[in-house]
Order: sequence, then C-alpha cells, then structure tokens
Amino acid sequence: MTDECIFCRIIRGEAPAQIVYQDDRVTVFRDVAPKAPVHLLIVPNRHIESLTQLEGADAELMGNLCLTAARLAAEQGISESGYRLVINTGADAGQSVSHLHLHLIGGRHMPVFFG
Repeated sequence: MTDECIFCRIIRGEAPAQIVYQDDRVTVFRDVAPKAPVHLLIVPNRHIESLTQLEGADAELMGNLCLTAARLAAEQGISESGYRLVINTGADAGQSVSHLHLHLIGGRHMPVFFG
C-alpha cells in the first residue's frame, strides 16, 4: 500500500468510506458518486495501479475479486435483474484513482454500451 493513495488509506481505515465488506485480500465500499442505486468499488488490498500491472501470479486475486462481486451482487439483491462489472484502465478509459478497482453497478436498467 502507498501512503498517498486514497484507496490504500481507506483500506487502512485512515480515510472515511462506507465499507460493505473487507477481508485479508479485498475491501469493498460504496462509491461516493454512485451511478446507480448499487455502486460498489471492489479493491484489492495490495496496491496495484491498474490491469496493466497485473502478472500471472495475480490470476487468483482477480478471480477472488470477481467472485466477491458476484456474491455481493446477490447480497445487494441485483443478481437476478442483472448488474455491470466495470474495470477502467488508464486515464482515457476514465480511471480516476491509480489503484485497480472494479465497479459493481446495478439496481436500475442500464443501456447497452455496444451493439
């Protein structure tokens, strides 16, 4: 973890957040600017800047993040109606915090991005 990263500070309990779930590998908290009724950020506790910094050894961690998302979608009551799982990578994609995180978004109809 880094001292200046806001997500690292949240993980350490040094910055405020509405934490929904936390274990030794992942922390989940509500987005401060939600785009839907359910908008959670799923963050690895180890500081990784983005998908581009992942290595082969991180495959289990990414699987854990996705499984955590699926479990929380069920707990939040959005797994039946559907939800979106988004990973923004880099500034052009909208990544505003340089700490890998997944957005779990649901609870309303969302338009199709591509199609």
